[in-house]
Amino acid sequence: MSKKQRTGGGTPATLALIAAGSAFELHPYDHDPRAPSYGLEAAEALGVDPARVFKTLLANLDGALVVGIVPVAGQLDLKALARTLGGSRAVMAEVSAAERATGYVAGGISPIGQRKRHRTVLDESALTHATVFVSAGRRGLDLELTPADLVAITEAITARIGR
Repeated sequence: MSKKQRTGGGTPATLALIAAGSAFELHPYDHDPRAPSYGLEAAEALGVDPARVFKTLLANLDGALVVGIVPVAGQLDLKALARTLGGSRAVMAEVSAAERATGYVAGGISPIGQRKRHRTVLDESALTHATVFVSAGRRGLDLELTPADLVAITEAITARIGR
């Protein structure tokens, strides 16, 4: 396998995982830009229970961007996210702000390897699975890793933030 294949073409997410010595598997799939939900599309294309596939969302919490990682079949509970991080009010970040802050394009934002480290919360449901799937940094490419490795590499806390 070539270095490009091992690193997923060298996305910041895969490079960060390699640098950290974290085990992961890449899962490419054919992405349809017309799909109503990129996360559910990934789950279906990969033949994985949607409860194991997580989406990365950025929110503005009292003027600072934060990351919430929740199952693709659900939604981010902004009140729970704010409460978990000790803030007063969270709203979804503008797409352009999320893309600038992470270095990724919307629909392919990975919680790993972002331009700047953001306070991150992983929905506690991830802990019930041996492995979970998140974007590898581009549409049509997910990576699979243990919830413990995801928490470690993102310095996330876990809490119930999905609904």
